[in-house]
Amino acid sequence: MELNQAFTFKKNASDRIAAMRKRPKTGVFLGVLLLVGLLVIVYHFPAVRQRLDWRLDFAMAYARGVFDPIDAPPTPANAPQITSVFLPTSSPTATASLQQTSTPTVIASPTPTPTATPLPVSISLPAPKWERQDINNCGPASLAMYLRFYGWEGDQHDIASLLKPYREDRNVNVEELDYFVRTRVGWLNVQYRVGGDLALLKQFLAAGIPVMIEESFYFEEPFWPNDDLWAAHYFLLTGYDEQAQKFIGQDSFYGANREIEYASLDEYWKSFNRVYILIYLPHQEATVKSILGAHWDMAYNRQHALEVAQQEVQENPQDAFAWFNLGTNLVFFERYIEATDAYDRARAIGLPQRMFRYQFGPFIAYFHAGLMDEVLALTEYALKITPTSEEAMLWRGWAFYRKGNLAEALSYFHQALEMNPNYIDAQYALDFVESQG
Repeated sequence: MELNQAFTFKKNASDRIAAMRKRPKTGVFLGVLLLVGLLVIVYHFPAVRQRLDWRLDFAMAYARGVFDPIDAPPTPANAPQITSVFLPTSSPTATASLQQTSTPTVIASPTPTPTATPLPVSISLPAPKWERQDINNCGPASLAMYLRFYGWEGDQHDIASLLKPYREDRNVNVEELDYFVRTRVGWLNVQYRVGGDLALLKQFLAAGIPVMIEESFYFEEPFWPNDDLWAAHYFLLTGYDEQAQKFIGQDSFYGANREIEYASLDEYWKSFNRVYILIYLPHQEATVKSILGAHWDMAYNRQHALEVAQQEVQENPQDAFAWFNLGTNLVFFERYIEATDAYDRARAIGLPQRMFRYQFGPFIAYFHAGLMDEVLALTEYALKITPTSEEAMLWRGWAFYRKGNLAEALSYFHQALEMNPNYIDAQYALDFVESQG
């Protein structure tokens, strides 16, 4: 009996010791689960998620740049000597288009047309509720603020869900923003033009119409070794001050009521052909037409922008952005051979590393000029900089198609649609090539 009791006591003691040893492990496991759950909950707070995603995006881009170094954009195979100014002749397409309208067929002048009445010394339109952009989301965020000026109830995520459903998509084009307004906010009118000037911006602001532009932007820290820091950004103008020589606008990155000097804005704006977006109420269309004048006709507007670029390359033949704008405006008139010459000169001078993330005129020009190797070189570089660029995937696919490699073409069209299932151009390309085979 005593032996049995002793044995039972010893066994119970062993069990208690084993249980005590298990408890800490169980407690640690439960603690880890609780911590992970808490982190997941905290991560889903928008402010926290935005900060963490920015850092994660930065870390991944930097790691790619370390293992696969990024140099300057490729120069053309036969780099031109920038010793004289290339001046294309006036566009037959533009002239024909202008003659079919009531607009006089005069040559567009880079000099702004004076207004009938002097503009106010300063204008400050009511600023819409400011919205901080999500990662790679300045386009949808800026457009959301613009629409909110007119009472639209929504945010950048409503816009991004259509235009860039894949969150890592780093670019939204002006054409895509225009498409959103036309198809989702039909009670507002929208127009965009190029070749704008500071006087024109002030006229619209004085008429009570904010203006959205695309401009250069410089990061504060490099995303990879040897990063030139240049990028694109949208900016919503809501006022100006003549005495201070500054515009006031809503910046989805820097904050509300950001001020920028006239000269700085024009310098940054120039790199995007001085494009501007106008959103307004239907009853304001007469005002918009009056301010635009002949520029209401898109062909006239492009001819004007082309001549502005011509003037700027004459003034400074080493201005890469002016040459690039000249090429882009020639693409509008389907003058692809001349456009490739202008783009060649811009590339020979030197373009920012991220240029082909935002502007795709060179892909179009070289493709239609039959220079598939140039298309492949530029799209390869563009995808190295921006692996999620559906536009680079599309034109890389078309270049492979033209070279007879249907399998590669289809692969890139499929990839473009994976990045953006709403990408109509990629769906068309896929359907077209599949119908050939």
